[in-house]
Amino acid sequence: MGKRYSELQPDQISFIAEQHLFFVATAPLQGRVNLSPKGMDALRVVSPTRILWLNLTGSGNETAAHVAHDPRITLMWCGFEKRPLILRAYGKARVIHRDDAHWPALMAHLPAIPGARQIFDVTVDLVQSSCGFAVPFMDFVAERPVLRDWAADKGDAGLRDYWATRNTKTIDGAPTGIAPAP
Repeated sequence: MGKRYSELQPDQISFIAEQHLFFVATAPLQGRVNLSPKGMDALRVVSPTRILWLNLTGSGNETAAHVAHDPRITLMWCGFEKRPLILRAYGKARVIHRDDAHWPALMAHLPAIPGARQIFDVTVDLVQSSCGFAVPFMDFVAERPVLRDWAADKGDAGLRDYWATRNTKTIDGAPTGIAPAP
């Protein structure tokens, strides 16, 4: 039976730290719902009601636009390797772009990963756990180096050019707020 909490519990914070994969869901008031898998050790729980997540450059940028217009967000983790558990953190997020004054202080909590595009600062207002009995066992082998290598090869100027051509609008045409190339 699922349980609800007003904040993350210590055992849930430990569970999150052990996970190699999480999912992010957002939706604008009108348009498509977005659900994305995330990894690469880019998330930190900084308190029972606050999570920071470093968003890396990708083919789209839906979450940034959605959060700018409607801050609702859901993060989800599944226990694939050990105990069966599904954990969801519901809340509101704000997007911090690289040129934002808050970027340096928030980055102090996160690892430096090539291709860092935004930070999402999530305030958690509901946590839900459920059994996860139907989640299959799967073993973690390793992180894929492809995105990290691709971003490092592009460099800062190349990434900004990529953002300007691929990340400034959602699939529905909404602006994402990312700074175009200078």
